[in-house]
Amino acid sequence: MAAVSQELTYQAVATTVSLDGLSVMGGVHEDESTILLLGPSREFWPLFKTSDEMLDGQSDPFNRWSTRIITRMADGLGATPLFPFGGPPYAPFLRWALASGHAWSSPVGMLVHDQAGLMVSFRGALKFARHIALPAPPPHAPCDTCTDMPCLGACPVGALSRDAGYNVDACHTYLDTSAGRDCMANGCIARRACPVSQSFGRDPAQSAIHMQYFHRS
Repeated sequence: MAAVSQELTYQAVATTVSLDGLSVMGGVHEDESTILLLGPSREFWPLFKTSDEMLDGQSDPFNRWSTRIITRMADGLGATPLFPFGGPPYAPFLRWALASGHAWSSPVGMLVHDQAGLMVSFRGALKFARHIALPAPPPHAPCDTCTDMPCLGACPVGALSRDAGYNVDACHTYLDTSAGRDCMANGCIARRACPVSQSFGRDPAQSAIHMQYFHRS
């Protein structure tokens, strides 16, 4: 393992992970440790689509890529790699995200992030056995100032609603129709309706792969 500077900072970690198309999506302190959550940045897709995992034709390219890249990062930074897959038991990524102050429950129930909107996802995390100062989170959720809330009425079959929650069966049924091809090719309409999601600029091809995984599950 490489020697790690005692001056390791949040920004230093953010700069390091950005080289592989990841962003620090928030962090939490637990006991004497710091956990930094990692998710795809705007630069993720151009790097990932040419990776060995994407091109070798084997299953689970996202998870295999994440394991390789984040384990390598952890080795170099003196951290422990953590992943939202590979369980049970599963690491509590949802709890960490909410505790970070950078993610909240949206009006349609899905997690919403201050930078990625409803396109938020996590590829893994780095756990440091030290206290790393975290930047102050934003003062409020993006939904607090979103007057139109377009996510609420975006789903054509009402599979996502504030009161009823997520109707998974209705969603899968719709995706099997010709009208559902838009979601399959470009990502969930409700996620895309979020103004913050639109500013995040995720490539539709990346969303299409996520939808393929989801619809096979």
